[in-house]
Amino acid sequence: MIVATAPYIAGHRVVETKGQTFGLVVRSRGFSGNIIAGLRSLGGGEIHEYTELLEDTRRQALDRLVRNATLMGANAVISMRFDSSELAGTMSEIVAYGTAVVVEADAAAPQPVE
Repeated sequence: MIVATAPYIAGHRVVETKGQTFGLVVRSRGFSGNIIAGLRSLGGGEIHEYTELLEDTRRQALDRLVRNATLMGANAVISMRFDSSELAGTMSEIVAYGTAVVVEADAAAPQPVE
C-alpha cells in the first residue's frame, strides 16, 4: 500500500476514489508512567515515555488506516495527515486520515533510469 502526504503519487494516476479512510487510536500512559514522566518534566528536556507512547500510537493509527483502506479496495492513500488531541488530561488521541484511492502506473510519466 502506497501512503503519501501529497495529493498525488509520482508515476501513477488515480483511476478510482474510494473515499475517506482513517485509523484512530486513544491511549493512556499508565499510572507509573505518568509519575516517571512527571518527575522527568521537573528537570526539563525530552520526556522519553511520552515520545515513545506517541510514536507507537502514530504507527498503530497508520496501520489501521492502511487496513481500512485495503478493506475499501484501495491500493493507495493520498493526502494522508495526522491529527492529535488530549482527552481528560490523561489520554492521547491520534488519528491518521486520508483519501483511499486505486492508482495505476502512468505510462506517460517519466520512468526512473536504472
